[in-house]
Amino acid sequence: MNEHCEKRPLIILTGPTAVGKTGLSIQLAKKINAEIISADSMQIYRYMDIGSAKIKPEEMGGIRHFLINELSPGEAFNVVVFQKKAKAAIQEIYNAGKLPLLVGGTGFYIQSILYDIDFEATKEDPGYRAGLLDQAQENDPHYLHELLKNCDPKAAEEIHFNNTKRLIRALEYNHLTGTCISAHNETERQKKSPYSYCYFVLNDERALLYEQIDRRVDLMMQEGLLDEVKRLKEMGYDRSFVSMQGLGYKELLACLDEEYSLEEAIRIIKRDTRHFA
Repeated sequence: MNEHCEKRPLIILTGPTAVGKTGLSIQLAKKINAEIISADSMQIYRYMDIGSAKIKPEEMGGIRHFLINELSPGEAFNVVVFQKKAKAAIQEIYNAGKLPLLVGGTGFYIQSILYDIDFEATKEDPGYRAGLLDQAQENDPHYLHELLKNCDPKAAEEIHFNNTKRLIRALEYNHLTGTCISAHNETERQKKSPYSYCYFVLNDERALLYEQIDRRVDLMMQEGLLDEVKRLKEMGYDRSFVSMQGLGYKELLACLDEEYSLEEAIRIIKRDTRHFA
């Protein structure tokens, strides 16, 4: 019991996209004197506001947020980078005498903090990663998922075929180590958390969640998501960047490249967001 009490506190709020995490996180942060760390793989990028459903400054309610607008879309962001930045943010929040509130839907990012997963042995191979990204663009959306099934079936079960970033990371890990990232993650998850944590998962009935997703996509289009993607493309950010593989961005880039119509792009965004949720 004493060991548990000595652990530092951490609050986690997660759940599928469009379920209402952002609004609830602000209410919770105000009640418990917390500051928020975004555990989202897209909101860290500048200029990618609408498609990532990024919280607006006026919605923050005076609550300080970390890991939002910290990188350009051309910079690498993965679970290793996230963990390093999130740990620094947690320490800064403790130093300010407040509680860290980790909010987002990227489960592996949350696990990396909760169990302090060790990534020291997992280096990167930028050339191999770039090659996989090229293959993802040139082939069927299921292509990388099938590659992962062949070398790490358990990881393939856990990672959605639309989650290009995680698929590439799992394949890269196998390429560099000759072992499965699923086995590594399972071993790390057996570790005791260094935190005294409360873990909340916000959810809703599937039919209602799907309706909310469809409405959110329509609202994003009304708010100017297509113009946001056009600006990013004009800045030189195309589908060769991992950041532009995010839902909503890669589909509208394909539309701008005249691979299919805007109507079809919106349909695919809604469909794939529902699957992802």
